[in-house]
Amino acid sequence: MKILGIDPGTALLGWGLIDFDIKGERPLKYGCIETGSSVPMPQRLAKIYRELSDIIERDQPDEVAIEELFYFKNAKTVIAVAQARGVAIICAENMGLPVYEYTPLQVKQAITGYGRADKKQMQEMIRITCKLDHCPKPDDAADALAVAICHAQSNKLASNGMR
Repeated sequence: MKILGIDPGTALLGWGLIDFDIKGERPLKYGCIETGSSVPMPQRLAKIYRELSDIIERDQPDEVAIEELFYFKNAKTVIAVAQARGVAIICAENMGLPVYEYTPLQVKQAITGYGRADKKQMQEMIRITCKLDHCPKPDDAADALAVAICHAQSNKLASNGMR
């Protein structure tokens, strides 16, 4: 099964595609959709939709996992990220893909075993889990792989009757 993980954002929307089967999780591709801060928000959101649609059409994931929002101190930031997140969800739904949502705490717990892990711990565990020579860059791509792996781990628990 191919899982597309998404770390929502407006400047950078991270995405990571993994293959998940009985042998475990293997990273296939990862990257970011980047939008310029000087571009009006409607155009930025349209770019996210177009590029995410292209990724889905090209790579044919079976499911999409997306990180839920956590509290931001800046209300303007949370609104912009929520808009990007909504665009990603609509894109996946329009393409007939089931969407699963995970909190940052759930993602950290699945990857490190500790829900309060810091960024460096998360990145190192992604590098180890994905058997990579280096941590994926930018961080948003690594975060998206983490969301996809979290979903894969959730599927493992479900198939073992533990979810």
